[in-house]
Amino acid sequence: MALLPILCYPDPRLHTVAKPVRAVDARVAALVGDMLETMYDANGIGLAATQVDVHERVVVIDVSEERNAPLVLINPEITWASPEKQVNDEGCLSVPGVYDGVERSSAVKVQALDRDGNSRIIEAEGLLAVCIQHEMDHLLGKVFVEYLSPLKRNRIKAKMLKARRETERA
Repeated sequence: MALLPILCYPDPRLHTVAKPVRAVDARVAALVGDMLETMYDANGIGLAATQVDVHERVVVIDVSEERNAPLVLINPEITWASPEKQVNDEGCLSVPGVYDGVERSSAVKVQALDRDGNSRIIEAEGLLAVCIQHEMDHLLGKVFVEYLSPLKRNRIKAKMLKARRETERA
């Protein structure tokens, strides 16, 4: 397994729409392993393949306290979302250090393939539901800051570009 570089906002590659995975094979299994290692190393609870510059519909999530319950979603589709909404503070490995409120459905039902290629239906609420929706947005080329006001989004973009320039100088 290997740590993968995580793209940082406003990298235009984060806006690429992911394509479906054609077959759950050894290549996809290796990608899933690398994504899980990368997510855990970065202290994240979710990571979409888009964030590591792989534009296929693969998501890894682990919202467990013990960090030992990975959930793998390949070609996920939300089949139901509750009409009830809630606002939660969200952060993102692609927008480090930034947290803000985003309104999302309180519960979702998702159909996806697991890491073995078996079809699964996951019913989620709370943090898991938020995380699934957040990561699936990445597969559509959407970053959570796009839910924020243009003023907040522009401030975040300027902050991220400044941080990148400072890192490049170091």
